[in-house]
Amino acid sequence: MDVYKTGAIRNVVLLGHGSCGKTSLAEAMAFLSGIVTRMGKVTDGNTVSDFDKEEIKRKFSISASLIPVEWNKVKINVLDAPGFFDFVGETQEAASAADAAVIVVSGKAGVQVGTQKAWELCERFGLPRMFYITDMDIEDADYFAVVDALKELYGSKIAPVNFPIREGGKLTGRVSVVSQKAFKFGAKDAETEADVPGDAEGTLEEFREALMENVAESSEEFMDRYFGGDEFTDEEVAEAMAVNIADDSLVPVSMGSPINAQGVAYLMNDIISFFPAPDKRTVAGKNADGSAFDADYDDTKAKSAYVFKTIVDPFLGKYSLIKVCSGVIKNDDVLYNVTQEREEKLNKLYVLCGSKPIEVPELHAGDIGAIAKTDAKTGDSFATKAAQVSFDKVELAKPYTSKAYKAVNKGDVDKIAQGFARLMQEDQTIKIVNDAANRQTLIYGIGDQHIDVIVSMLQERYKVQVELEKPRVAFRETIRKKSDVDSKYKKQSGGHGQYGHVKMRFEPSGDMETGYVFEEEVVGGAVPKNYFPAVEKGLAEAVVAGPLASYPVVGVKAVLYDGSYHPVDSSEMAFKTATSMAFKKGFMEAGPVLLEPIVIMRVTVNDKYTGDVMGDLNKRRGRVLGMNPIGSGKTCIEAEVPELEIYGYSTQLRSMTGGSGDFEFEFCRYEQAPSDVQEREIAERAALKEDE
Repeated sequence: MDVYKTGAIRNVVLLGHGSCGKTSLAEAMAFLSGIVTRMGKVTDGNTVSDFDKEEIKRKFSISASLIPVEWNKVKINVLDAPGFFDFVGETQEAASAADAAVIVVSGKAGVQVGTQKAWELCERFGLPRMFYITDMDIEDADYFAVVDALKELYGSKIAPVNFPIREGGKLTGRVSVVSQKAFKFGAKDAETEADVPGDAEGTLEEFREALMENVAESSEEFMDRYFGGDEFTDEEVAEAMAVNIADDSLVPVSMGSPINAQGVAYLMNDIISFFPAPDKRTVAGKNADGSAFDADYDDTKAKSAYVFKTIVDPFLGKYSLIKVCSGVIKNDDVLYNVTQEREEKLNKLYVLCGSKPIEVPELHAGDIGAIAKTDAKTGDSFATKAAQVSFDKVELAKPYTSKAYKAVNKGDVDKIAQGFARLMQEDQTIKIVNDAANRQTLIYGIGDQHIDVIVSMLQERYKVQVELEKPRVAFRETIRKKSDVDSKYKKQSGGHGQYGHVKMRFEPSGDMETGYVFEEEVVGGAVPKNYFPAVEKGLAEAVVAGPLASYPVVGVKAVLYDGSYHPVDSSEMAFKTATSMAFKKGFMEAGPVLLEPIVIMRVTVNDKYTGDVMGDLNKRRGRVLGMNPIGSGKTCIEAEVPELEIYGYSTQLRSMTGGSGDFEFEFCRYEQAPSDVQEREIAERAALKEDE
């Protein structure tokens, strides 16, 4: 592959709802540019970008992939991003490396939740964008209904630049709003000019007028000419559109049928004409002294880059995908990993075309490539040791859906840990947590489907299996009353015996952050001071697993006020044991209760769903604290909810909101669980202990 300079590079991410046609569009672009000689299909599992076995099996994108398309002496780095919400981390990584976005919309399914989420992602990363309406080969696809829906959502900035010509219910050509000409589709990317159909003239006039108004607003000169009745040339229109697209005052709408390679060639032409090269964008890092470094994709500045995605595959190996922010990075460069504070020799540079690595001698500022055989991680920054520049890591979606897992084969525990570690290098939205209190290991993901895919990948790639189950919630135990106990441990077995005797009071300490508070009020040496540490040690061990349901104990005050000892048989072990016995008895006599964790949950939904969501939270024993409008027709509902009740919430929220709702939560405090919950939990813990 040729080396491309910054001005001849376009970095474009394909966004949209799941199964709207992004991968098919990427495949058509690869086909027309000559990367493949025959177009693959998602249903056949032979596309360039969906190469992972899980993607082939499930027939949708799971990971973001890169296809460098060479078209008219420009390299378009196409980032094909997943549309299903469980894989949003991959989509965010791809968007962070892009300079513009094509939001793909199915002409049959219309504007969906994923379409709106794609727009929001463009807003977050400041990406110029255009819409591409696909599936236009389908008879009941409706281009104009989609355009109307987009205008309703995003206003007058929506500007159709091509609309379909249909004959006999089939897509046969297009009308260009810019050139005011019609074109008939031929073989591959061939087009022949034709007359504008009579029934399309009114639509062309309407779309043209709206586009010209937008173009006129790009400068005062154009505005004067527009009101003076001047006609703009096609070149002037294209230049003005590029300016307006860059500042988000214009969003073009195009269309086609990628599976027939119709309407894809002119989309690539529009990408080159309308979308900015990297050097028209800005990017800033930080120097070692904290001052700003304006990299701005300038290849005359010091070398700098960052890793935006990692691929770890047993067959491909490990590749770190980088975006060059400044300078020209070459084969055999020695760069400084600023994040890990060490030098690394790059050896070879690659561009990845799906799963195929292609060697290149150098990468200019703004280009996307890959390096292999390094210890770099996603988010790491590379620079020279003399000019150590670092870039902020992209904040990815946090995983809130969890399941407990255990090895099917106990001998595979180490292999499972290694497999998950590799998967976490690749997918930053996976989290593994060891819950010692419940003797379980938890896997966190974005949703249930995400976790299922992770487990399936673990089996496919690393040949180990895990079983998933509902996670146990980390309850706590405490007391609500006072108790006074007398506990004596006495054992005689020949020779020195064991003797320890304590009298203790137990009551609530009021401090739910610590397990216990220990005080002594012994007078007259009834228990010698040298045994006080043994008594406290007995308490410390006893609160690890409480007498009620073997959960950690919090909020207990223990007072040693009397006892006795034997000059020969007493020992630290005896007093520790006597204390443990006293604690169990005193705890059970002091009104023991289970405390359940309460979380603060923030649920963001469209206004029309607030009633359903609050009703569901009430069913989950939640207490709604407030509703905060956040703009764009959305509301954030804040509620306190028992952690026990949020299992499966991700799936339920998507069901209630059509996939548009988001939530997050954080631990708030512990509070007493209702009696029925306590009884059920105590019984389950007893059964679990019996099984173990």
